[in-house]
Amino acid sequence: MHVWPIKMRWGTGDNYAYVIADYPGTNEAVIIDPAEPNDCFRPLDQLIAKHSLKLIAGINTHHHYDHSGGNKDFKAKFPNLPLIGGKDSPLVEKVPSHGEKFKIGNLEVTALHTPCHTQDSICYYVEDKKKDERAVFTGDTLFIAGCGRFFEGTPTEMDKALNGVLASLPDDTKVYPGHEYTAGNLKFAKTILNNSSIKALDEFTKKNEVTTGAFTIGQEKKHNPFMMLEDSEVKSKLGLDDRKQIMAQLRELKNKM
Repeated sequence: MHVWPIKMRWGTGDNYAYVIADYPGTNEAVIIDPAEPNDCFRPLDQLIAKHSLKLIAGINTHHHYDHSGGNKDFKAKFPNLPLIGGKDSPLVEKVPSHGEKFKIGNLEVTALHTPCHTQDSICYYVEDKKKDERAVFTGDTLFIAGCGRFFEGTPTEMDKALNGVLASLPDDTKVYPGHEYTAGNLKFAKTILNNSSIKALDEFTKKNEVTTGAFTIGQEKKHNPFMMLEDSEVKSKLGLDDRKQIMAQLRELKNKM
């Protein structure tokens, strides 16, 4: 498995599109969230040409414009390729059910429904069994050290998405979120946590603008307060014990920053 992040709306939304390929190998590839044609189509074309990639589909993580806004242009450029995504994303032809699997060459992809940020949010868990590698593409559900706002859902839904669905993935699964929001998320996380994992993340972000793919699900469980609802430090800081209340309070406090 090879993953190429493509920066979009950098300096404003700090979005990522991703090209995922069974490379080297069958060279089959997909692109996730090609929302901004002016930013992502030229790098996509260059990757296809340089590495002889065979693009087989476009994929959306959810319907928000900064993730699915390029669907019309994608279909114009690649009229014979399907768009895969949630039920509310424009022009999507295939809506995978929760747990449904599909292939990118020899890579196995599992669609994971994670409703909250939007009700059509889907994360994509990708396994390269030959290389024993795993990655998850989380859109605006999970960020490094944070999570998406609850625009269409509840604290309980986000708890299930993060701490039920995503936390059940192998700890060495690399995390590829939809935005580069780590610096802001870390600023908030440091008001809640003061542990060695937070300090390590702080040191990394001081030296690296890009954090996508650098951290794993296992690490998120140690530096992401939204995935630490049972942590004694989190409970003590908030003065709460109930999971739903903790999730709601964390989100409210982060929204105010």
